[in-house]
Amino acid sequence: MAYNLYASWKTLIPTLVDAHLKYSARTHGRPLPELCPVISACANSGCVQRRFSMNSSHSIRALFERSCDAIHALASALKTHYARRGFQMINAAGQVIQEPFRRGLGQAVQWYDILQNEVEQQTEAAVQISRERVYEARRPQCNQEANTTTPKPTTTSLLRGQCASILMQRCPACFGGVSFGRPLSEGGDIHVATDGNFHHRHRRSAGDCPRFYTPSYFLPKSQVDNVGSRILTQRKRPPKIRASLPADGKKQKAAMDSFDDTGIMALICRHDIPLFFANIDSPGEQQKYAVSLIEHLFSLLPQEATVVTLYDVGCVLSRSLSQYDILPHSVTSRLRFATTAMHAYGHEWACQLEYNPRMCTGLGLTDGEGTERLWSRFVKLIGIQRSSSRQRRLWLIDRQAGAIGLEMRTDLADWIKRRLKRGVNGQGATAKEVLNNCGIETQDLRDQWADQKKSQLSIRAHAPARLKKELDVVLTLQADLDASEKALQVTRTVTLDALESLERSHDRLMNKVEVLYASLNNFRAVDLDFVRTLLMARDLKINIRKRAIGSFFEWDKLDHAVGGANQALGTKLHQQTRKAIAKRQPALMTAIRKFNSYCERLESLFDPSWGVPLPAPLPTKLADLRNDQTLMEDVWITPSVGDVPRWIEDVDMRDGIRALLKQDRCREEQCRLGLEADNLCRWFRDELTALELAIRSPTNHPFSFPLQQWRDHVLQLQTKWVTPLVSSIRFATNASIAVKLAITLSESKGPSETTIYDLIPMSLALPDPSLEDDTGEDFFAPEEAPEEAALSDILPDSTVSDDEEDIDLRTDAFEIPHSEESIIVPSSGAPPTRVRPAQDGFPLQVFEPRDMSLLARPTARLNDVCINSCAALLYSEMLKSSHFRPCAILSTHDLPRIRYNAADDVLWRNTSWTSFWEKDTWILPIHRPSPVGHWVFCAIYFSTKELYLFDSLAERQAWKSDVKDIMNLIARLSSIAHQRRGSDYRDLKGWVAQPLIDHPLQTNGYDCGLWVLAAIVAVLRGAHRPGMREEDMVAFRHYVHTLVVRVPTA
Repeated sequence: MAYNLYASWKTLIPTLVDAHLKYSARTHGRPLPELCPVISACANSGCVQRRFSMNSSHSIRALFERSCDAIHALASALKTHYARRGFQMINAAGQVIQEPFRRGLGQAVQWYDILQNEVEQQTEAAVQISRERVYEARRPQCNQEANTTTPKPTTTSLLRGQCASILMQRCPACFGGVSFGRPLSEGGDIHVATDGNFHHRHRRSAGDCPRFYTPSYFLPKSQVDNVGSRILTQRKRPPKIRASLPADGKKQKAAMDSFDDTGIMALICRHDIPLFFANIDSPGEQQKYAVSLIEHLFSLLPQEATVVTLYDVGCVLSRSLSQYDILPHSVTSRLRFATTAMHAYGHEWACQLEYNPRMCTGLGLTDGEGTERLWSRFVKLIGIQRSSSRQRRLWLIDRQAGAIGLEMRTDLADWIKRRLKRGVNGQGATAKEVLNNCGIETQDLRDQWADQKKSQLSIRAHAPARLKKELDVVLTLQADLDASEKALQVTRTVTLDALESLERSHDRLMNKVEVLYASLNNFRAVDLDFVRTLLMARDLKINIRKRAIGSFFEWDKLDHAVGGANQALGTKLHQQTRKAIAKRQPALMTAIRKFNSYCERLESLFDPSWGVPLPAPLPTKLADLRNDQTLMEDVWITPSVGDVPRWIEDVDMRDGIRALLKQDRCREEQCRLGLEADNLCRWFRDELTALELAIRSPTNHPFSFPLQQWRDHVLQLQTKWVTPLVSSIRFATNASIAVKLAITLSESKGPSETTIYDLIPMSLALPDPSLEDDTGEDFFAPEEAPEEAALSDILPDSTVSDDEEDIDLRTDAFEIPHSEESIIVPSSGAPPTRVRPAQDGFPLQVFEPRDMSLLARPTARLNDVCINSCAALLYSEMLKSSHFRPCAILSTHDLPRIRYNAADDVLWRNTSWTSFWEKDTWILPIHRPSPVGHWVFCAIYFSTKELYLFDSLAERQAWKSDVKDIMNLIARLSSIAHQRRGSDYRDLKGWVAQPLIDHPLQTNGYDCGLWVLAAIVAVLRGAHRPGMREEDMVAFRHYVHTLVVRVPTA
């Protein structure tokens, strides 16, 4: 039944194309016509007709492109909506239907998408004919462009060619060139990346459906299987289990008894645009998937094109292709592998020297990590596709890839501008500064880098595993030799025959030891205990590097999710990530301490005459370890001849080499970006010419509407693709050339005689709701939230003042009561819990024994309870002062709530007791958790629009981010108070941030909390900053402690 239904739809779809095109053209930019009665051709009069509007299907299809699959959500929403209105969907038996809309809605959207896909394919076929005509007409000019393309990074003669149309349509920046043949040593012509993902599985129990869609991104299964069969045939032995997990075909990454499709393998360009996919139907990531994608790519490229492929285990795949004839020589000679930038640091140092893209000449700033960014955009499909049919799963992924690819193609110019700003300019400027500071000539740096690569790549010949095995044998024989010598000494007085037998055994052992010593090459003069410790340190450091990099990635994921850069993790996943980090961190710290003990042991055994560089110990703090460049370097296990190389002992030399490599990559990137900008401009001209020509062709009259839509989209790129590398004038010139060439080729003197549709979007005039409530006051417009206004006009650099002389800052003259006036008698046991009832506008305050002990210890750091509760006590004390200034004292938790985007109800519940909307001055204590925890303070004055920033250490670098959060806090609280209490909005423009001190008041590491309390006292007394000195902090701590002790016990 299902096969008949699908066959009927596939037969019907092509017949609906013309009607669909006419309907789309007739209703574009116009109100929808009234629905006419539908005459059913169904012979069964009792058949229940289900109808879906094409416009609704079109809207759902657009929603799918943004939310992956909107069917389930929309079907559930419709059911809930009608149920609330009193309509229940029942079947013939009177039973309530659980899913009344999902199946019908899903089928309607599915077949409407197939119809749209049919329209796109027929339109693409019409345009492709015009593209071929344009290419033939421009062939002489293309030959000239192939020789004059700028910038020209190589002296090798390049040959003219053209990539397949499907590649140029997916990424014109990568594949829109006309000259190919750049050497692989200079970066090649094209950069791509590949990787697998095993989250996109399909449950076997979900079943399958008839084939209804031919994917444009997925390679056919037969093509992938043929490559797999070829690999097995070429290997002399069964395929090995890869040592590197990501490409282990035997590794069970998904249970095959539960899943029939276990993942997908993607091939993307360097702009992260998906090119092709391979469906993974094996337990592991076998080499056949990557090889089939690469082979398919080469089949669409000119015969001269060279390709660099970035793969997390590209080093292993490169070795396999070099050992076996898996791909023809015509492909492997034009193919180069590199590891992805993130995964490269998990490889051994010798592998990084050859395959790390940051160390490979010609790769620029290509990182190969675009697959990870692509998987993050596919994450919403994971749950949906597991329970879909196999064919529908491929359809979902394929159509989503098409929508993502089109969006990313439109944003190519933005990608280029970001890479220019953050990559070439930002990283290049940093590298240049390091080069200037190191004071070493560029040629010396290049010579030292060449020497370092030559020396460290020669480590492969030493075979550390073999060296360790031979070393163990030597040590065993040495022990036997010592035992033999001891026995000889004992048996000197025994019979002559026994003595001769022992001497012969001793000589044999000596010969074996000499032979094995000779196999140790240059280590003959080195203490064996030193060599063994050195090898153990080397292996341990490799293990530490892998563990540490994994921890860095986990922390990055956590930090980015919290900061909003990536998708939120959710509470459960957030806790699981933190738990996983906490679980692995002790093992990492233990390994680092063990490695440092090896370093200490090596230093005690070291003899300078051996010429073996000693490894440097590693930091035991994760933050310091992340910034330690020696983490990425292997332990040196070869004695150096002559002087120790400068790249080993000179820190400036190592920093200079790294900066030189970065500068080289930035220059290569700038050159490649120039080529890509040229490709975009060229593709724009040729594509616009082909579209103009197709529109003017009489045979394409039925497709006039989609062709004009396509043309208008390309014309919009004329302004969107403008970059510092290609001006708007150049795009405008190419647009004019395109129209003239299309007219020439179509033998037409003017516009086409076909109908020209008005594709300008229709504008709807709506009343402005802000005019109804306009009272003439200077309020924020309702359509712009106050926090958005604050963030759009956040204090620029020029408003952060560093000059204290321009503002009259009053220093507080508060006198701390003498400690003799209030002597605290320590309790025999733990101090009791003290509870201060709500008073003076503050809620109930509770001091636990731990809080009391922090105040009692002279070198203890105060916690948030001490800051918040002691501020309440000080407020009550300052009420008695004649200089008292009414203030709203916010909690130390309020700013973090802003940073984590807490709900308005949460903010109001925790701040409303302060009546902040009635106060002209706000006091905000702030805690900075890194690196060791530090308290700072901000006083907010609304009358003068000033932020007074107090840091007892006089640090200013961290204030810039704090000020943004403070302004967001003001905006959020102002908006909430306006909604809840009807107060006026606070004016958020023209604010100035002013540091209260320019020299440190604190020299220890524990009094910052007390200084914040002292600053609160100063503001409450009408001053700006405290007048205390560091030696007054002991008395001030005692004074605060006294206030707490006066609080009654629970």
